[in-house]
Order: sequence, then C-alpha cells, then structure tokens
Amino acid sequence: MKSNKWVNFFLITMLFCYSCSKEEKLTNKVSEEFPGGETTYPNIFSGAFQQPAPNLSSAELIQHDAGDANFSAIFIESPAIKNFGLGSIFNQNSCISCHVKDGRSPQPFSGDDLKGLLFRLSIPGADAHGGPLDVPGFGGQLQNKAVVGTPAEAKVQLSFSETNFTFEDGTPYTLRKPIYTLVAPYIPFPASVMVSPRIGSQVYGLGLLEAIRESDILANEDIADINGDGISGKANKVWNPLSKNIELGRFGWKANVSKLIIQVAGALNQDMGLTSFVFPQESSFYQSQYDGRSDDPEVDSQFVVDLTFYTQTLAVPKRRDFNNSSVLKGKQVFMKIGCNKCHTPSYVTGSGISPALNNQTIYPYTDLLLHDMGADLADNRPDFLANGNEWRTPPLWGIGLFPLINGHSNLLHDGRARNVLEAIMWHGGEAEQQKQKVKKLSATEREDLLKFINSL
Repeated sequence: MKSNKWVNFFLITMLFCYSCSKEEKLTNKVSEEFPGGETTYPNIFSGAFQQPAPNLSSAELIQHDAGDANFSAIFIESPAIKNFGLGSIFNQNSCISCHVKDGRSPQPFSGDDLKGLLFRLSIPGADAHGGPLDVPGFGGQLQNKAVVGTPAEAKVQLSFSETNFTFEDGTPYTLRKPIYTLVAPYIPFPASVMVSPRIGSQVYGLGLLEAIRESDILANEDIADINGDGISGKANKVWNPLSKNIELGRFGWKANVSKLIIQVAGALNQDMGLTSFVFPQESSFYQSQYDGRSDDPEVDSQFVVDLTFYTQTLAVPKRRDFNNSSVLKGKQVFMKIGCNKCHTPSYVTGSGISPALNNQTIYPYTDLLLHDMGADLADNRPDFLANGNEWRTPPLWGIGLFPLINGHSNLLHDGRARNVLEAIMWHGGEAEQQKQKVKKLSATEREDLLKFINSL
C-alpha cells in the first residue's frame, strides 16, 4: 500500500511537470522567439534555411524530402534518361542555382554571371487577364542562356554608380545603384520594351504566407489612405491559370502570383524552360529557339506537386537575442517610426495546405501588399494592378541570417542594398517619412534598430 502511494505520488508529480512543460512549450511557440509557430526550426547554423518544419508527419516528411531532391536537381538538354528538358533558352539549370541553401541570391557583379538575377520584360498594354503584355520574340522574361547551337535572347552588361549621403548626426553612408544594359539581342528589342530586374528570394516560410487568411491581408488595405498616415497598401489581383480566376497576389516582388504551385511551375518554365501541366507550352514556343520536340510536359505532375510542397514546408529559423535589451529598444524605435505599418508583425494562419501549417501564430513582418516605394526604386513596369513604383512588402523573418547562410546581406528587389541600413535609406514614396525619421536618429538608436531587424 505504501509502495502504491509513492508510485501514485510519482506519477502525479510527473504528470504535473509534464503539463507545466507542455504549457510552457505551447506558450513559447506563440512568442516572437518562434516566428513560424510550431513550424519554427530551433537551431541556428549554415543550413538553417534548408530544414523541414519540425511538426510534419512522417508521410509529409517523405514528400518534403522528395521535393527537396527536385529542388536540387540539375537539368540537362533533351534527350536524356533523367532530368531532361532544359532550355532551349533558360536562365539557370536548377532551383538551387538561384536560391542557394534555400536563401537569397547575392547581387551579381558582372553580366557574365547573373546568379539569381533575372529580368522581366513587357511592352505597354495588358494581356487578356490584365497582366503584363509579352514582348514579341522575347516573351515575358529575358533568357540570357541557351543550349549549344541556339542563340540566347540577349546578354546583360552591369555597372554601378555610388552616391554619398549623411545622417543628421554627421555619419556618412553610401548608396549603390546598379545600371543594367541589355546587349546583343538575337533580334532587335521594340523601342517600348520595359525591363524589371528581380533577384531570387529566400524560400523558407512560404507555406505559412500562403496560409494567411485573405481577409486578414485585405484588412490592411488602405488604397485611398483614409486614415491619413501616408501609407496606402494595395492588394494585387492576378490571374491563376489553374483555377481560371483572378485571385489575391501574394508571391513575387510585385505580388504577381497567387499560389505557390503557380510560382514553382512558372520558375520551372521561365527560368529553366521546363514544361508541366501548369505551363505546358515552351517559353520559346513562338520564337526561333523553339526545339519542336514532342516531349511535353517535361516534368510530371508529381514532380511539381512535391516541389511545391517542399517550398510550403520549409521551416522558419528561430529568432536570436529576441529579449536582448538593445533589441527591445530597437523594436520600440521600429514601431515608433512606423515601419510596422507595412511590415505587419503577426498573423494567425488559416487551414487547408497542411495540418502542420494550420492555426499557427507567425511573425513574418509583412502585409503582402503593394506600396509606392518612390522613383529611386521604380522599375516603371506595371504587373497586373502594381504600377511601376509599387513593390510588395517583403517579409523580414530570417533577414539577419543571410550573412551566415548566404555569405552576403544584399537586399531589395535587385540586391542593390548591401545591408539593412542601406535598404532602409533606399525607401521613398509611402516610406519617405519613415526614412527621414531614420535619418534623424542618433547613432545608438540606429544601432538598436538594426539589432532588432537583424534579430528577426
């Protein structure tokens, strides 16, 4: 009897401890330390962007691994036994070429090696669905590479100009502007061609962004700036070729894609020249580079589905130093300046993609809306409802890990900013007020602000 009493006491004590531990764990996972909620990856190292969400089921982990293999696959020209279909014109031959370690591409230093930088093309007007109008003979994206015996569409020359500025406390800073020139086109470009540089972005956390309820995104719209704060976020509305509907845009530098499967299949088609059930036509179909082979689709539906699932279920890394006193002061500066008006801190996800992503409290620091960023960042090329000055607010989670994982801290749509501070000082348009407030900060306040952003 005495023995049973002690056994019961032990079991009750263990149950109490377990309950406390479980409660603490659940409480922690909805704090900013865990920006992806239960999907957050807890360890920080050079492969932290490449990890699956830790709450995936065993079956989901198998599918994630299959998609991982597809993401790493290097494609070659047809005919071949495996991974065939590259080209005949393309930008890179694998996903990892643009998204190294599932992170962000660096800004290239030469047109001979553009890394993850590509160029969207269009001419004035809109297509049947309100999207950009393709350039005759070039389509909607420049392919600067080609298989042997086939001409690439054009080459790129790259140079930089630098301008010196000063913060109000006298501290100097420099902004670097890239200058792109398209040369040696296989046929002449139309005089009206519009060109938009776009750098390869990080891949982790995308499924969580896809799982945010549409109503929560639209709730932050203020197109006419009714509240008078100078911020007028606008949702992009884009064509989904699978559903045949106009939908809310979430992905891409101009929020010009609604679903990750469209983003994935579009990259396969435009970046590598691979056809699928989503985009069954070669990117070169109406051009002289078209190969004329009857081998489409070149990747099967399972390849696309697995690859999409991989991008949906990559974990967001845990935050660092989130309770550091300087970081907390920097957060206060971030909020006081009004950076949170576009970089919306948190959401609770909906459901439908994967049980692992459902009902997660996340901290991506983005509203996924379009904002006028001023003339200095303008590409002057519309993309559905986005005009030539507007860009989607990029999420900030993981931003401080780029130097560790990708070996650089290049930011903005074409990688021109060499660090977070330069990226801030490129802001204009709706963010001009915030930039001017940063310009007036003391050195200590700027340092705290940067420590906060780099802790995300």
